[in-house]
Amino acid sequence: MATVTAKDVAALRERTGAGMMDCKKALEETGGNIDKAIELLRSKGAAKAEKRTGRQTKEGMIANYIHHNGKIAVLVELNCETDFVARTEDFQQLGKSIAEHIAAAAPIAVDKDQVPQDKVDSERRIFAEQVKAEGKPDHLIEKIVEGKVQAYYKDVALMHQAWVREPSKTIGDLVKEVSAKTGENVQVRRFVRYQLGEA
Repeated sequence: MATVTAKDVAALRERTGAGMMDCKKALEETGGNIDKAIELLRSKGAAKAEKRTGRQTKEGMIANYIHHNGKIAVLVELNCETDFVARTEDFQQLGKSIAEHIAAAAPIAVDKDQVPQDKVDSERRIFAEQVKAEGKPDHLIEKIVEGKVQAYYKDVALMHQAWVREPSKTIGDLVKEVSAKTGENVQVRRFVRYQLGEA
């Protein structure tokens, strides 16, 4: 087994924000390979982030973004468990990134279960008409429509949208990454997007 020095642990901690003991264990498990240790910590952190989702989030911030032309503005409430994490650079940057994304992507809800049911029903009817007009067999229509509804959620529900700066990640992925790095439950609670001239 490779000898893990305090310097190695400090270097890994600096790069990942993970706890001292977690860094030491990761380095021991990967034979002192920093890149493999980072990968290991990220995979464990993502799993831990899933377990944290039930914990209370009463701290956080309200991030804002105003587009350079002054015609679009966003406020977003981002929550975490402690004031300490709310003040970290990672958490602050997450708030800014999400606010900027909302300005560009114009979601209508935080998560898919918050998309108004009347909008979903309306889209479902439109999709059904489109699929019928394409002459698809009756037994496939419902399956195709359901696929289109799921794609619709990815267009309008913030947590399912591809991040405008890096489309290989969703906003949900970004939130999980910060949750894994900080060790806290991180949640987007609500947002409002204003566009000049919109009702």
